[in-house]
Amino acid sequence: MENNLIIPERKVSIKETFGFDSSHETLAFAEPTDYVPKIDHAYKFDPDVTLSLLAGFNNNRRVLVQGRHGTGKSTHIEQVAARLNWPCMRVNLDGHISRLDLVGKDTIRLKDGLQVTAFQEGVIPWALQRPIALIFDEYDAGRPDVMFVIQQILEQDGRFTMLDQNRVLTPHPYFRLFATSNTVGLGDSTGLYRGTHHLNHAQMDRWNIVANLNYMEPAQELSIVLGRVPSKDTGQGRQDIAAMVALANLTRNAFAAGDISTLMSPRTVITWAENCTIFKNRQRAFVVSFLNKCDESEHMIVAELYQRCFNEELAL
Repeated sequence: MENNLIIPERKVSIKETFGFDSSHETLAFAEPTDYVPKIDHAYKFDPDVTLSLLAGFNNNRRVLVQGRHGTGKSTHIEQVAARLNWPCMRVNLDGHISRLDLVGKDTIRLKDGLQVTAFQEGVIPWALQRPIALIFDEYDAGRPDVMFVIQQILEQDGRFTMLDQNRVLTPHPYFRLFATSNTVGLGDSTGLYRGTHHLNHAQMDRWNIVANLNYMEPAQELSIVLGRVPSKDTGQGRQDIAAMVALANLTRNAFAAGDISTLMSPRTVITWAENCTIFKNRQRAFVVSFLNKCDESEHMIVAELYQRCFNEELAL
């Protein structure tokens, strides 16, 4: 993507592109580049979240997507970008990401056989000057020094000051910023998302749109699992996947009630279905895909939920 002057030169129908009713159009690039995510044709879009993300792409709004793990927050952003041919870069704000990674640092390079010191741009200045969507994953797990660096580009004009270079960067007109989080910056009292922090309210206030992504409806989740594991798209296979999705929802309800400490995400259901084709045994696949992740004291509760969905005892 050497040509930073490329612009989204066409508009596409939201209804035709994303599969839900809307009379509006949105900006899109004509051709994909190496930075555009690959399209997952089995993916199903949540209309409300999709419209929030399209507001970000089309109107240069800063969009934060929050929700439980496994709801597909990052994937949702990437799949919207894929349909728009919008270049995309994803950065996980784990504890190893530092200010220097984001801003840049002096590095030693060989030039004409000699060692020279040169400045290497970090993620933010590199992306800021390009027509690219930058996604910060696990936004509420970022270190404080990192978060204050990001705060600069959350401003309306998004200008970024590089003190080490005495430069002020103005964002490319089609640079976009997104983030995902599990806690909306309010911290975590459940212990499920260790490492997350309370975020500065002034920074949270700079996000123009906050979208909430919940787990899918059972029929939609069934469709996605069958799309990912097409070998299960038979009469018996569809019946099995429907029961697997029902069990996943029971674990989510049990988690919300405090009965168990682990839940089945849509990702886990897909993994279970894939493992069924490997082990040729539904119970064995369930044990290695989910049960072994649960506290041993909760195995009887999970086994009861399994029996309720499949009408058979789970061998423990």
